[in-house]
Amino acid sequence: MVGQTVGYVRVSSLDQNEDRQLEGVELDCKFMDKLSGKNTERPELQRMLVYVRQGDKLVVHSLDRLARNLADLLSLVKQLNDKGVEVHFLKENLVFNGNNNTPMSMLMLSMLGAFAEFERALIKERQREGIEIAKKKGVYKGRKPSLNKTQAEELRQRAAAGEPKSALARAFGISRETVYQYLRS
Repeated sequence: MVGQTVGYVRVSSLDQNEDRQLEGVELDCKFMDKLSGKNTERPELQRMLVYVRQGDKLVVHSLDRLARNLADLLSLVKQLNDKGVEVHFLKENLVFNGNNNTPMSMLMLSMLGAFAEFERALIKERQREGIEIAKKKGVYKGRKPSLNKTQAEELRQRAAAGEPKSALARAFGISRETVYQYLRS
């Protein structure tokens, strides 16, 4: 059964350019996230997982575009292969289809996935170090508040009036945890 060629592209931030990732690859459909790959909670990734069918071929530029930790990478490849989807990683020149995944190809997937996870850990460590140095210099002020004082007061009043926290989060464009943080402060 011949299916579609589906592309998945991910960049970490809105200002990054995704054009190079699948340049020159003929695709029937493409899904693109502009989010961190720290987990699988990405809307376009989830849409792609629902969309692909048996016989489809998923093309991804590199392993770290699909997942930045080994457990997620292995789980996604297995999930896709179990659906009958062949997964192609262009940069690493690896193909996984579930039927003839060799021990060597699985070792390569695991090793390269571990390196992607290690790289992410190093990035986070450097970021923490940079923040600590900036704090010592008095330069780092932390993240800018999500709401101004007027909005925060309105949020507190609406919460006191009994409005559900999830509705408040949607209305103000913030997470429920951020709603609770404002209510605690």
